[in-house]
Amino acid sequence: MNAQRFDVVIVGGGILGLTTGYKYLLSHPGKSLALLEREPGPAHHQTGRNSGVLHSGIYYAPGSLKADMAVGGRSDMVEFCRVNGIKYDLCGKVIVATQKIELERLRTLADRAERNNVRADLIGREALQEIEPYCDGIEAIYVPDTGIVSYSKVCEVLAKHILDAGGEIFYGTSVEAFNELANEVRVASSTREFTANLVINCAGLRSDKVAKLANADDGNKIVPFRGEYYELIKDRQHLVNGLIYPVPDPSFPFLGVHLTKMIDGSVHAGPNAVLALAREGYRWRDINRNQVTEHISNRGLWGLARKYWKTGAGEVWRSVSKKAFVAALQRLVPDIKTSDLDKSPAGVRAQAMDSRGALVDDFLITETRTSIHVLNAPSPAATASLRIADEIVRKLDER
Repeated sequence: MNAQRFDVVIVGGGILGLTTGYKYLLSHPGKSLALLEREPGPAHHQTGRNSGVLHSGIYYAPGSLKADMAVGGRSDMVEFCRVNGIKYDLCGKVIVATQKIELERLRTLADRAERNNVRADLIGREALQEIEPYCDGIEAIYVPDTGIVSYSKVCEVLAKHILDAGGEIFYGTSVEAFNELANEVRVASSTREFTANLVINCAGLRSDKVAKLANADDGNKIVPFRGEYYELIKDRQHLVNGLIYPVPDPSFPFLGVHLTKMIDGSVHAGPNAVLALAREGYRWRDINRNQVTEHISNRGLWGLARKYWKTGAGEVWRSVSKKAFVAALQRLVPDIKTSDLDKSPAGVRAQAMDSRGALVDDFLITETRTSIHVLNAPSPAATASLRIADEIVRKLDER
């Protein structure tokens, strides 16, 4: 079978692959593009299994890609939704200190917001309860520009834009090998062969595997962390108006269990963060032997476990005990009861670990002569996706 020829081949049909395809064709009309996705449709994994938050950029180190791209990316995503008739809601968010030991961290976060040009106000208990009447806290940060959206819906619209611009999308197509030739790269897949001037890897949970095919992983590995959710029953959704987050624990690289109003009106609680035993390990019984072997042989993961063993044990306990999960939520909203929550689908976060065994904190993009690889793009990547796509297209144009 003859290989199909394209200017650019993108691997991955989540929000980063789709925004990159959209932005490339927008700025390069007439060019040819193929997007390859192993699932039968877009946004099956990280993009379609998250809290749907339009992040403000408050948490991230000033000057980092996460900070810069989240702040600008949120505005870009809001505008994209407005122009394309996608429902969104800038409902605001509170980050709540429930004990005095958290107040210094809260003020540090407020300072970071100012440095990142994020609108944020330190508020007392009375103002907090005007925003979230059922929330219990001694102080909080109110972030009015945080919002919610369905990223799955965003991806549906992006896919349509790509097709309308002459791009092609191949679902049910897994990448199996790259062959870098003098003036092109040949891509072998589960369904056919492709050739292109450039391959862009936006494969999310499998981005390290795809990068390794091109000898571009630089020793980075994806460590999958499952985030589990509950959902408030309909009669108790009034307990939450917008987004309620705890003050992040600086000893742990995740934000903690929080409460999130979704764009469909439901309210989700979570996620926690537990090591998944498969790349798509949405349940404890989802076990991939190769992934387990990779975990066992990963010295960096053992070091991470030693460093965060106490916090990690708490995350596992909240995974197996609904009562413990509810207790974490009750710190924020004391009126929540175990009977108020139904189980909701989990997600898995693709978190990169570098060759030294350290978790990669910022977005990470690497390059070879014929390929560009997004090797770390956890939250707030969905919010920042249009800006990340701009950066990828810029790198492509500089070649």
